[in-house]
Amino acid sequence: MARSSDSTLPATADSAADSAPDPTGASTTPDPTGASTTPDPTAGVADLSYEKARDELVAIVSRLESGQPGLEESMTLWQRGEALAAHCGRWLDAAEATLRGD
Repeated sequence: MARSSDSTLPATADSAADSAPDPTGASTTPDPTGASTTPDPTAGVADLSYEKARDELVAIVSRLESGQPGLEESMTLWQRGEALAAHCGRWLDAAEATLRGD
C-alpha cells in the first residue's frame, strides 16, 4: 500500500499556533523562508519601569499557575518572567544603593 506524502496532510494545531499572536507581547519578524520564528522573550524589558515590569511579571505568574498555556508558550512565558524578575531586582538594587548613599 502506498503511503501519502506529508504535504497532503491537513494543517495541525501546531501550524495554526505558529501564526497566532505572541502572548508575551514580544515582537517577531516573519522569516522569508516560511520557517517558524521564536520571539525574543526579553525584548523591551530594559525599557520598562519597575511598576510595569512587576505588573507584567505578576500576570505571567498567574497565567503559568493557571496551567492553561502549552509547553512552548509556558517556556516563553517563563523566560520572559525570568527577564522581568532580573530587571525588577536591578531596579530594587539601585534604589537600595541610592538610599545608602552609595
